[in-house]
Parts: sequence; structure tokens; C-alpha cells
Amino acid sequence: MTYKNQILFGRIAKIHGYDGTVTVKIEQRFVEDIPEMESVFIETDGKPVPFFISMAEYSGGDFLKMKFRDYGSYDKISEFNGCKIFLTTTIGEKDQTDNIGNVVGFKVLLEDNQIIGTIIDIVQNPGQDLMKIISQANREILIPFHEDLVVHFDLRKKTIIVDLPEGLTDINQ
Repeated sequence: MTYKNQILFGRIAKIHGYDGTVTVKIEQRFVEDIPEMESVFIETDGKPVPFFISMAEYSGGDFLKMKFRDYGSYDKISEFNGCKIFLTTTIGEKDQTDNIGNVVGFKVLLEDNQIIGTIIDIVQNPGQDLMKIISQANREILIPFHEDLVVHFDLRKKTIIVDLPEGLTDINQ
């Protein structure tokens, strides 16, 4: 399994309503101490995909209602029913993943391991964060930092592997 550095938080137990809210059955060790989270990784097809939390509501027991940014409908979120949710830090431990801006310095690669460049900044726009990347040719490239584009996120190696639409990196020339 590829989650050596991550901690299992729970599993999406069911879809709650039609607004994209899910009910997460949390692991027993988190029942009395739910960590504050801005993002989590959802395992899809055996790979971790980062999701940003827009709402989390705990009312007791071992279930938590969650909603993810950009997944505001039943149709969008239903494919993740039953998926595992992972944290990237232990309870009480401050980690670089607490802030999306701390991916600065990560290498961004295509799926064929071709290097796009190194992240120099995260540009936060309403509705879409962008990775500002400096290429090996010293050219700035902006790529959406979106879960549909991120294939693999490796904290240990400080790499992000992406699957980009053809020509996306050429737009910034």
C-alpha cells in the first residue's frame, strides 16, 4: 500500500442528501479527538487524491458529515462512496501539509516521469488554486492545483505527478 506516511481517518459510508455531503465512518482512535483538517486524501483506484474540505460537522458517535470543495452534488461525489480517507499528519503533530502553500519546492512531473518543473508559489484564486512552476528552461508555468489533474502526491519525495490535458503547459509561453 502506498500510504506509509499517512494515517487512515475513516471511510465514506454513504452519501448524505443531494448537495454533495458524505457521511464518514471515522476510525475509533479519532472519535474523541477529531483533528482540524483543511484537506484529506481519498483513495481512488489505489491512489491518494487530495480533496479540500469545505464543511465538516461532528455531532457525536463515530460518524462525521463532510463536504468537499468543487463536489457540490450527489452525482459528483457518489463515485467515492466506500473510499478510504487518509490524513497526512498524526494528531497534535504540526506538518507541512497543514497549508497548501507548503508544497513550494515540490517537483511536478508528468505520468511518464518527464519533469515539468518546481513549484515556486501557489496562486490562490477564487474557485481555483494554481501551481506556479518554474521549468528547467527557466519559464513560468501555471497549472491548476485540482484533484482531477493530480495522479500521485508523494510527501517523502516531494513530488506531485499530474495528468494534464495536451497543450496546457504551452498556454503560458
